[in-house]
Amino acid sequence: MTTKPTTAIDRQRIQAAVSELLLAIGEDPDRPGLRSTPERVADAYSEFFGGLAEDPLEYLADSVPLGEHEAETVLLRGIEFRSICEHHLLPFLGVAHVAYLPNERVVGLGRLPRVVEALAARPQLQERLTEEIADTLQEGLDARGVLVVLDAVHGCVTTRGPRQTQSSTVTVASRGALADPVGRAEIMALIGGVGA
Repeated sequence: MTTKPTTAIDRQRIQAAVSELLLAIGEDPDRPGLRSTPERVADAYSEFFGGLAEDPLEYLADSVPLGEHEAETVLLRGIEFRSICEHHLLPFLGVAHVAYLPNERVVGLGRLPRVVEALAARPQLQERLTEEIADTLQEGLDARGVLVVLDAVHGCVTTRGPRQTQSSTVTVASRGALADPVGRAEIMALIGGVGA
């Protein structure tokens, strides 16, 4: 189940916190190079966390009936996303691959990236983000099956601690008919480009 939208971001508090952070690391927030940094960070955080004020289910509300036809699979590969890891407030960047088996309705393909973006624009864990996308598609489309695969590079892994600059993290969430290993394997092959 997705979370309900919250109130708008408090830009003034972000600016005050960034000024305090600069002081805490021994910097002068009034120095020419840093003078506008609190405002820039507030701008960035408004964008990074704008999904907190969005309901991703709204992007799935305008679905259209299939009529007599039954679609087998809808797969959108390579949806680029960025999110902020809630553990270190560092970015993680990657691609999402989203598949669903329509029941009686489909949604415009441009709506799928909007769902990913709305859920990614929050403090997140990749594992939870994958599950939230799958839950939203399942609930919003009443799909017979859903498969979501995220492949991302994490700033907390590449820039600090282990500094593994070539590693990425892959997470998978499946629902309904696509939780079945055979059905899931077919979609995974399509995600990998087989048959494309």
